[in-house]
Amino acid sequence: MATEKPKAVVLLSGGLDSATVLAIAVNEGFDAYALSFRYGQRHTVELDAAGRVARALSAARHVVADIDLRVFGGSALTDDNLAVPHHDSVDDLGSDIPVTYVPARNTIFLSFALAWAETLGASDVFIGVNALDYSGYPDCRPEYIAAYELMANLATKAGVEGRQQLKIHTPLIQLTKAETIRRGLDLGVDYSLTHSCYDPVDGRACGSCDSCLLRGRGFAELGLTDPALAAAK
Repeated sequence: MATEKPKAVVLLSGGLDSATVLAIAVNEGFDAYALSFRYGQRHTVELDAAGRVARALSAARHVVADIDLRVFGGSALTDDNLAVPHHDSVDDLGSDIPVTYVPARNTIFLSFALAWAETLGASDVFIGVNALDYSGYPDCRPEYIAAYELMANLATKAGVEGRQQLKIHTPLIQLTKAETIRRGLDLGVDYSLTHSCYDPVDGRACGSCDSCLLRGRGFAELGLTDPALAAAK
């Protein structure tokens, strides 16, 4: 008789990193429950990509949760009064936390994942945070993830009753973008299905926002062309 697979909630934006993480979770033998968010982001096209990725990688289920972070603003991704920065080169990216940072976004997303994991009887959550090739967001750091995991195990009925010992998996956290892409390609990820751009034009990647530049550099370091940028030309 086949053994039932353990369940895991995988945060899936539809971008390169989260698609890779979904592939890793499936490869590690989890029944992957993909969770995306319509949170008022200007690049909602990423949700179409998330659906494509979830189907291609055989997620057990894909849920899109609706929340509206536009009521707070404070980010170029959710506030029409703030423009997404564009640059000529990845070398132009600064060291300050950029205006594309969405206040407390990963804390909010992980809280939804924690709730769904409890209802699923799951003890595993996957998230594609990265502390190397990233835009400097504070909620992508290892110390943040460790602190959230500690809190999460005090926060649920299942945890208090000993039925859940939550583990937050961050398989990309110490990988460069190129290493992430290589890992995904080894697992059969089709990156043409993904979307990472913060400021798409007619649904296509702009090629000059932080996310596009970091992603493009990763492919270039492998001697490859980013399929998202190729499609935009």
